[in-house]
Amino acid sequence: MTSGPAEGRQERAHIARAAFACLALTAFAATSARAQTVTSDLFNPVRGSFVSPRDLPLRKTADGTTTGTATDPAADADADTQRRKDQPAPSRIGQVPTYGLPAASGAKDSGYDSLNRRRKQPKYYPAQAKPKPPPGPGTPPPPAPPRNAVGELRLSIPPSESASKTPLPAAMAGTVVGQPPRKRLKLDDDPFGAVGDYVGPFLVKSAVELSGGYDTNPGRLPEQRGLPLYVVAPEFLAVSDWERHAVVADLRGSFTGYGGTLPSSIDGGASPSPTNLDRPDFTGHVDGRLDVTRDTRLLAQLRLRVSTDNPGSPNVQAGLARYPIYTTVGATAGFDQTFNRLQVSAGATVDRTDYTFSKLTDGTTSSNDDRNFTQYGGVGRVSYEVMPGLKPFAEVEGDNRVHDQQFDRNGFQRDSTGGYAKAGSSFEFTRLLIGEVSIGYAARNYVDPRLNRLEGLLTSASLIWSATPLTTAKFYSDTQIAETTLPLTAGVLVHTYTFEVDHDFRRWLTGIGKFTYGTYDYQGDIRRDKTYSVEGDLIYKLNRNLWIKGTLRRDILDSNVPLSSSTSTVVMLGVRVQN
Repeated sequence: MTSGPAEGRQERAHIARAAFACLALTAFAATSARAQTVTSDLFNPVRGSFVSPRDLPLRKTADGTTTGTATDPAADADADTQRRKDQPAPSRIGQVPTYGLPAASGAKDSGYDSLNRRRKQPKYYPAQAKPKPPPGPGTPPPPAPPRNAVGELRLSIPPSESASKTPLPAAMAGTVVGQPPRKRLKLDDDPFGAVGDYVGPFLVKSAVELSGGYDTNPGRLPEQRGLPLYVVAPEFLAVSDWERHAVVADLRGSFTGYGGTLPSSIDGGASPSPTNLDRPDFTGHVDGRLDVTRDTRLLAQLRLRVSTDNPGSPNVQAGLARYPIYTTVGATAGFDQTFNRLQVSAGATVDRTDYTFSKLTDGTTSSNDDRNFTQYGGVGRVSYEVMPGLKPFAEVEGDNRVHDQQFDRNGFQRDSTGGYAKAGSSFEFTRLLIGEVSIGYAARNYVDPRLNRLEGLLTSASLIWSATPLTTAKFYSDTQIAETTLPLTAGVLVHTYTFEVDHDFRRWLTGIGKFTYGTYDYQGDIRRDKTYSVEGDLIYKLNRNLWIKGTLRRDILDSNVPLSSSTSTVVMLGVRVQN
């Protein structure tokens, strides 16, 4: 029998039906295999733990986020890594992006933290002193523990940092929430200085020093003759407190009295020193400034000087009962104009000097009218501020002296004209070195042709150097042209140099050392004098109003004229009362 086309079609139909059945079985088999995925729970050796009761109803065996109970950490780690790779990246829709490092990630254990998080407390070494907590509310917190140059904590803390502090109210300490911080008061540079009182618009400070001691040679004689002494020295200072204009009054004086007298004759001759050595000394001036505009100011000064000739001076007459007193009254009127950095000042001066009559030991008097004179003059100054704290200047002065009598007691005409020219600079470098220094030339011509021209180098300085917060060094220099009564002598060119060091051992204990050197050049005479003075002061400050002061001074006068040199030692102890 032969097969026809119908048999071929029938076989192909059977093959298709068989393939379809196989595909269906394959699909069912795949579903069953997925439902029986092996998990770590199936390999747990504990009986009855193939299906955990807590996982029985809702456990998802095929979800990659499900964490089962496994005993193989390495297998768990591999499975977690595989699941992270298969999971998609989290969506950034609606999320705030973050850039850079998180806040305060570089503050370490200490430093500024914008999140205001607590920092680790500092660690202390064994037996190291720890700062005390604040003594009361409102007190500022203690300072951070001190560290050395390397950044390590110091093993000890100064007692001043850990001392007990008086509690302050919150309002005074500036710790009230919402209240603006209080302005800190400036530290008092002189905690034992006078405070003063306000009298109207003036701040007034006054003081008086009462001292007593002993002077081994008050008359500055070749042979020492000592006497006890006392000194009364009042002071007065008034400063205006105005927004514009200014007035300053500075008055200082002293009276030196001795508890005895010197003999009127020495070695059968008249004594070169008065028998009564009591003498006053006063220096005062009142300065005024009128601010016309910001750059234009009118200046004025009134001054008064009361004193006597210095002991040991050749101007002191022999056989005196007491020193004659002289007074110098003067005034200055001028202006001060500023052109940007350029400053121009000028003024006219007038001074009047009068001597009292000399009282002699025999009861008679001697006139000193030939020593009275009036001086008229003018002074001008130009300065330029090169930089803050450095201001060079040039100054010129000229004057004319007219005596009441044309001829003095020795027949010489003492009228003269003179002046000086100097240049220098005022400076202020970081408040450590401030002052003014200058150098120049001074000269004076006399009407009498027998009197030579008086001339010489002029030096002037006033320097203050703050070497340390406790030590201050000062230097002063001055040059003067003084009148004299010696015949054929034009005048006296006086140079004085003073060096002083102040040191505070404590706030209430101050030591002062001072050295003064001076030269007296009697031009027209062979006499040349040199003076040396070494002084030490110790000041004990009980409070702002009461000080105790001790002084030890050694004075030396060295002269090239025989029997004119002298030495003296002064010891004094006193009290200062101030307000």
